[in-house]
Amino acid sequence: MTDVTVALPVLNGGRLLDEVLGAVRRQQWPGDVQLLVCDSGSADRSVDIARGHGAEVIEIAPGTFAHGPTRNALMRHASGEIVAFLTQDATPADEHWLARMAAAFDLADDVALVHGPYRPRPGASPSVARELEQFFAAMAPDGAPVVDRASADGAWRDVSARASFFTDANGAVARWAWERVPFPDVAYAEDRLLALRMLEAGFAKAFVPCAAVMHSHDYGPWDLFRRYFDEFRGLRETFGHVEPLDPRRTLGILRRQVVADRAWCRAAGVAGRELDLATLRSARHFAIRALGSQLGSRADRFPPAIRRASSLERRATFEPVPHVTTDTDATA
Repeated sequence: MTDVTVALPVLNGGRLLDEVLGAVRRQQWPGDVQLLVCDSGSADRSVDIARGHGAEVIEIAPGTFAHGPTRNALMRHASGEIVAFLTQDATPADEHWLARMAAAFDLADDVALVHGPYRPRPGASPSVARELEQFFAAMAPDGAPVVDRASADGAWRDVSARASFFTDANGAVARWAWERVPFPDVAYAEDRLLALRMLEAGFAKAFVPCAAVMHSHDYGPWDLFRRYFDEFRGLRETFGHVEPLDPRRTLGILRRQVVADRAWCRAAGVAGRELDLATLRSARHFAIRALGSQLGSRADRFPPAIRRASSLERRATFEPVPHVTTDTDATA
């Protein structure tokens, strides 16, 4: 039986942290599960909550957290041959989550990474719930696990390709592969870049649609903009991706997303004024996302003070990954 660790970084995890760790402790696993937390200076009861669930806690100084290096530290402290990563607000959806994640490493000898889907939390907005459901359903239309490898045509490198997607909010790493390809030392999108480098090294990645976590966010308008600014700055830094500045394309995407949200709401029984209000909220959501993605993928053009103000993580830097050739933007 393979030893497993469940690891997560924490900062002021609050009530959801207790929920997440409780769900981990309820996993149906035939052996011991090491629970490992790296806390980066929580001012709430996060450390006490973690220890109350039997977690080993690594404490680092406030401000020293970084996505890739912190997860490498968790890997070094982990005793498991498989290390399953969560975030402090990603709750395993049932007691079989861990077993399903671990079993996916047996799909093939070269599987180095495994990830599962997010499900919307109760009360999530239609835009968030509908998009999460459709995004992950498209990864495995028949509901069966999918194994991805690098292809000769290089299409797997595209930022929109299924093969390039991996999430360490609900993902597991094989120790033998991490010893050869650790998490990259980057400010954002460390999980996507890890998948890219693992595939480049000749390893495989598996998606397991039945190994889900409850994980979704509904932000206010300003924080939603800042969230997408951060995400698309990270995609620019990691993959060189630049969102086109094409009004017709942007309006076309906005229209399709709003129509899809309206249809999803109708199917859920929403009608009348409530449906109209949901449609307006959907339009606002995707318009803000378009603005955040277009500006975030051009973050190199802004001074540090503007980048910091536009960032949910309050990050002022632009740090392209050296091996990625950034796109030029012919439409700017």
